[in-house]
Amino acid sequence: MSSEIIKVPDIGGSEGVEIIEVSVQSGDTIEPEDTMIVLESDKASMDVPAPKGGKVKKLLVQEGDKVSEGDDILELEIDGEEEGSDSESSGSSEEQESDEQAPAETSQQKSEDSKPKQQKKKSGSSAGGKRTVEVHVPDIGGSEGVEIIEIAVSEGDEINEEDALITLESDKASMDVPSPYSGKLVSLSVSEGDKVSEGDLIGTMEIAGEGGEEDDDASDEDDEPESRDEPEDAGDEDDDDEDDDEAESGGRQELRVPDIGGSENVEIIEVAISEGDEVSEEDALITLESDKASMDVPSPYKGKIVEVSVSEGDTVSEGDLIGYIEVAGSQPRPKKQQQSKSSDKSDQKASRQESARREQPAEEKKDEGSYGGEQAPRQSEEQQRSSASVHAGPAVRLMARELGVDLAEVTPGGPKNRILKEDVDAFVKQVMQGRKDSGSSKTQSPSESGAGIPPIPAVDFSKFGEIEEKPMGRLMKAGATNLHRSWLNVPHVTQFDEADITELESFRKSMKEEAQAQGARLTPLPFLLKAAAHALAKYPQFNVSLHPDGDRVIWKKYVHIGMAVDTPNGLMVPVIRDVDQKGLIELAKEAGDLAARAQDGKLKRDEMQGGCFTISSLGSIGGTGFTPIVNAPEVAILGVAKSQTKPVWDGGQFQPRLMMPLSLSYDHRAVNGADAARFTAYLAQLLSDIRRLVL
Repeated sequence: MSSEIIKVPDIGGSEGVEIIEVSVQSGDTIEPEDTMIVLESDKASMDVPAPKGGKVKKLLVQEGDKVSEGDDILELEIDGEEEGSDSESSGSSEEQESDEQAPAETSQQKSEDSKPKQQKKKSGSSAGGKRTVEVHVPDIGGSEGVEIIEIAVSEGDEINEEDALITLESDKASMDVPSPYSGKLVSLSVSEGDKVSEGDLIGTMEIAGEGGEEDDDASDEDDEPESRDEPEDAGDEDDDDEDDDEAESGGRQELRVPDIGGSENVEIIEVAISEGDEVSEEDALITLESDKASMDVPSPYKGKIVEVSVSEGDTVSEGDLIGYIEVAGSQPRPKKQQQSKSSDKSDQKASRQESARREQPAEEKKDEGSYGGEQAPRQSEEQQRSSASVHAGPAVRLMARELGVDLAEVTPGGPKNRILKEDVDAFVKQVMQGRKDSGSSKTQSPSESGAGIPPIPAVDFSKFGEIEEKPMGRLMKAGATNLHRSWLNVPHVTQFDEADITELESFRKSMKEEAQAQGARLTPLPFLLKAAAHALAKYPQFNVSLHPDGDRVIWKKYVHIGMAVDTPNGLMVPVIRDVDQKGLIELAKEAGDLAARAQDGKLKRDEMQGGCFTISSLGSIGGTGFTPIVNAPEVAILGVAKSQTKPVWDGGQFQPRLMMPLSLSYDHRAVNGADAARFTAYLAQLLSDIRRLVL
C-alpha cells in the first residue's frame, strides 16, 4: 500500500478557483470517479473526480480555499494494483494456492512473486521493510506564505510521531508543525526564514514498514491468498462497522481538549459555543491562547451541545473536559474508516444541501442596502449580541482591530454565526459606500473614524547604512494596536496641574519602616490611587464609558483603577479592584504584587480587565510632564511626572515646596474642560493635605 498526493487537474486555465464543497473527509474509502471537491469559477461549477480509488489519508484543502491546476487536494492510500492483477491473471484459486505451497517454484511463480517486491521498491522501500515518504505542510487555516521561525530537526535525526519539525508564525498564530510519522529524517527541504504554504514539501523521512527483511518472502507468498480473501474479510469488517455505527453513532459523547503540543494550563480566550447550539464537525468549540499560539479546538462530532464545562479565562490541558454533545444519529464516529459507496453518495448530497443552506444567508446579505432598507432589522438582531459573544478567530479579530471595526456590528456569514474575514471586508465596503452616497455628510460612527488616513510610506533604510530588523513581540503589537485605536477614536484633551506633596512625602518616609514590617513597600502610588478614588467619587462623570452606539453613557458603580507597568515585554496595565474600599498598606501590597508578576509575565487575563481609570507614573524615571493616551473604553488617564522642589509664594515669602506635576488626559466627548480642571484641582488638594483622604 502506498500514498499518493491527488492534485487539481486541468480546469481550463482558471486560477484561484473557489472550493464551494468538500465531498470527502479523512478516512473515507473512495472509488475512481467519485467526487472529491466541487469548484465554482466565474465560468462554471464543476466536480473534481478521483482519478483512482483508495482511502483518504489526509485532506489538504477545505471549503472556501482557492486552488489552481496542480494544487494538492488530498493524500490517498492506494492498494497495490499489481497484486490484484496477479490474482486475476493467475489460474484458479485452488491451483494458485497449491502452486505457492509447493517446494519447487516455476518461473511464472517466481515472476509473480517478484512483483510485490517491485511494488515495494517503487514506493520507496528498501530492504528491512522501510520506505521513504514525503512530509508536507499540513492545513494551516488557509494562510499563504507563512514564515518558518524555527527548524526543530536536522537531517539524520530519529524523530517520533507528533515531534515538532518546524515552527511557523503567521498573522494568526505561532504554531508547531508535528511529524505525522516516526522514523529517520532523510532530507530537509526548508530552512529558517523560508515562507511556506499548505502542501509545500518539508522533507523526506524513512519510516518502518510492517515487516522486516526476514519476512519478505513469507509476506510475498501470502500476498495473493490475502487478496483473494479480501472481499470476504472486507465484507465482514463492513458489517462490523455498520453494527458499531448503529450502536455508537448517536448518544451523549464527551468533548475533551485534544493534543495541544504538550502545553499545560493553556488559557481559554473564547468559548464559541453554548448549551443548545447545533454544531457541525470541525466547528470551533473554544479558542486557546498559549505562549506559542492561539488555536481553535474543533468539534470531532456533529450534533447538539448539551453541556459546557468550561468558561472564558479557564486554563486547560490535554484531556480536560470541554463539555458534552448529543451526537446526531446519522453521524458515524470519527474513528470509523470504512464507508460504503452508497453512504458516500448520501453524505455528498447532505453536504451539498448544507453548503447551499450556509450560502443562502450570504447571498441575502449581498442584496441588503448600505445602511438602509434591510438595516433596521439587522441592527435589532445585532443589539442582541455583544462584543464578548461574537464568534471570530484570532486573525479576524486582529483585522478588525487594525481597521477599527466593532465586530458586534458585523453580520456573521460563517457556520454557527462565526464572523469571517470576508464579512469584515463586506462591512467596511458597506460603510465606505454609505459615506460616499451621503457625500460624507453623515456623522461617523466610532468604527468609521480614522478611515482614509494616508499610510506612512515605506522607506528602504538599508541604503543609508547598516540596519537590523527584529519582530515586534506579541505584547508590543497588542499595545500598539490599542493605542492606535484610542488615538483615532478619542478626541484627546490634556489638563495640567501641580500638587504640593511636601507633607505627604514627609509622612510617607516616616511610615516606610512600619509598612515594611507589614510586608509592604510604601511608594507615592498608593496615595495617588486613594486620591484618585476620592476624586472619581466626587466627579462620577470620569467613571463612565461611552456605549459603542454613541447614544448612551455607561455609569459605573465600582472603582477599579489600572496602573501602567513597564515590563521587558512591553507595557502592561494590571487593575486594582475596589480601590475606594482599601487602605494605603493594602493598596501598597497589591500594587507591589501585581507589578512583580507583570515583570515576570505571570499576570492573569482577568487581572488586566475591568478598569475605570488609569494612572501612569513616570516619577521615578524623570520628566516634567507628558500627555498620556486614554486607555479606551475608559475616558480619562492620569500621568504623573517627577516631583521637584520649587519656590512657592505663601503670601509673605517664597517657601521651598515639593511639587508633583499632574497631566490628566480625557475623552472630550464624555468630559467637559471645566470638569477636568475641577478634577485636577481637587486631586491636588487631596495630595497636598492627605488628612482629607480619611474624611
